[in-house]
Amino acid sequence: MKIKYHKKKNQQTKRTIIHSSSYFYNKQLFAFLIVFIIAVIYLSAFFIYYTPFSPNSVIPETEKNSMKKIPADVKIMLKKQTPIASLSATLHVPILMYHYVEYLQNRTDTERQLLNVNPDIFEKQIETLLADGYTFITAKDLGDIFDGKIPLPTKPVLLTFDDGHWDLDTVVLPILKKYHIKATAYIVPGFIDTNSDSLTTKELQNLIDSGLIDVGAHTVMHVSLKGESLSKAKYEVNTSKTMLEQKYHIHVYSFAYPYGSFDQQTITLVKQVGFTTAASTIPGNNQSPQNRYFLFRVRPGYMTGKALLHYLNQVWPIYKR
Repeated sequence: MKIKYHKKKNQQTKRTIIHSSSYFYNKQLFAFLIVFIIAVIYLSAFFIYYTPFSPNSVIPETEKNSMKKIPADVKIMLKKQTPIASLSATLHVPILMYHYVEYLQNRTDTERQLLNVNPDIFEKQIETLLADGYTFITAKDLGDIFDGKIPLPTKPVLLTFDDGHWDLDTVVLPILKKYHIKATAYIVPGFIDTNSDSLTTKELQNLIDSGLIDVGAHTVMHVSLKGESLSKAKYEVNTSKTMLEQKYHIHVYSFAYPYGSFDQQTITLVKQVGFTTAASTIPGNNQSPQNRYFLFRVRPGYMTGKALLHYLNQVWPIYKR
């Protein structure tokens, strides 16, 4: 009986030891998993916060995804201030919108092709406009014209370049110098010095020093502003202006909405921070004080000669916008 009792007691002791060990092991494993999960969360947050933003993750601003109509809330505000039909009683000031001016190396990059104009075509477009008597002005000039500070020149036209790609310095600027004409470049300051596709600080300074480039803001990180929270929209609008002015010691007068995306809240913010004009992607060739904060622009594409001149005289119905 003693032998059986001792065997039974020993078995119970073993089971107790095994159970205790298993419990201790499971507790350690649980604690390790908790620590591991916390570490993963913190590391993920670290890399998300500190990894430089890549403009490659930005959706290209093509005709398909850019705003082509005046937002409903803006239309309501316009009707309160003045009948929208009065927008047709405007100045004929075509504003041409460009993104890339280069000879594309990657033929499979269809999105870039949609936004690109070859340098030789761009130069022919300038020659077409000069031969037809157009005068090249900037977005700042247009604001001054609205305010009566300077007179309206003969057949004014604007060249605008969005985002601040490298070809502004190496391709566009030499052509502007050749013909002694001005342009406006809408810069995304958060992209400067961050990737091979965007301007460097030195290149942007070179554009400014040329005296031919009117620098405008295009948000800090190319953010679509329509429907954005007030705090986020305010940061993107205000800070983009401040960053450019403080770093390059310039005055920034004009703003361009990424994707042409804006609403009444955005217009209010643009006015409050001191911009005198803002450019949209809504097609049109006529401008007025009523739409100075959503200037109409056109994409010239590969048109030159008579085709381009006809396009710049085209009239878009106001009510359909």
